Amino acid sequence: MSSLLTGVAILAMLLTVITSVHHAEVIAHRLGEPYGTLVLALAVTVIETALILSLMLLGTSENPTLPRDTVYSAVMIICNGVVGLCLLLGGINHREQVFRIEGTGSGFAALVTLSMLVLIMPVLTTSSPGATYTNSQLIFVAAASLILWLVFVFIQTIRHRDYFLPSSNTEDETVHCPPPSLGQAWTSFGLLLVSLVCVVGYAKTLAPAIEQLVTALHAPPAFVGILVAMIVLLPETWAALRAALSNRLQTSMNLAIGSALASIGLTIPLVVLASVLLDLKLVIGIDDKDIAMLSLTFLVGSITLGSGRTNLMQGAIHLIIFAAFLFLTLVP
Repeated sequence: MSSLLTGVAILAMLLTVITSVHHAEVIAHRLGEPYGTLVLALAVTVIETALILSLMLLGTSENPTLPRDTVYSAVMIICNGVVGLCLLLGGINHREQVFRIEGTGSGFAALVTLSMLVLIMPVLTTSSPGATYTNSQLIFVAAASLILWLVFVFIQTIRHRDYFLPSSNTEDETVHCPPPSLGQAWTSFGLLLVSLVCVVGYAKTLAPAIEQLVTALHAPPAFVGILVAMIVLLPETWAALRAALSNRLQTSMNLAIGSALASIGLTIPLVVLASVLLDLKLVIGIDDKDIAMLSLTFLVGSITLGSGRTNLMQGAIHLIIFAAFLFLTLVP
């Protein structure tokens, strides 16, 4: 594929991703919080899984660490890049913002648990060499990830839905603008399905080109995972930023934590299923440097989310961690 065609295909895929998340947002607005953020998380996870499996199955070289790199990158991008930008810009515009720690804290605790099981424990186990799991361990971790994600969705949408609504005026979810009609929501649902199919098709076409681009830039293999995560999370990042700028930080937090959880709780089970059925090699444990960065992220994140109130200083801290993550990936 020529450079021009590759560039056009990448642009087309980005536009398709943005279109798919736009239609997910329309459905989300119709359903109201917190169901809306769940729709967005599911749409993003479908795109992420399609990109990972396409690169694993159709890439020019075997890349058993791609799921690990993508999931780790997604967690770092969301917890530091997305959250940092939301807190910084929201703090600049509104000085101080609030969110409910009952829901956000529960989601963050689940995210820490899944990240430890998926990304760190493989380095410490002894049944399989290196940073890998045996098939039985993979199946256990995949099942645990899916179960914990389903429990989170249950409390988010049924048992404790109020934990994920804005702390002020929680009964009026349409205070910002009227929701779309039922016909508009169904139309967006159909267009969302079409967009997701198109994204999967573009992913299969661009799988070799993405690897060639990373090779041409002399970047480490882990940078492929960062590119995949950035492509997937770009539209949702924009949605979270708009919410923070509108002083709806609770929506931003729902989007961020929900997407990070879905990235592990849904993507990992699907990837594990594919790896077991197709006998694909899977390396999911991260190295010591990344363990340190992930631990720092969760330590600072627990402080940031501990009070339910935020300011721009917290955003600046998370953005510095995000910058360090990017720099140390390129210059390990």
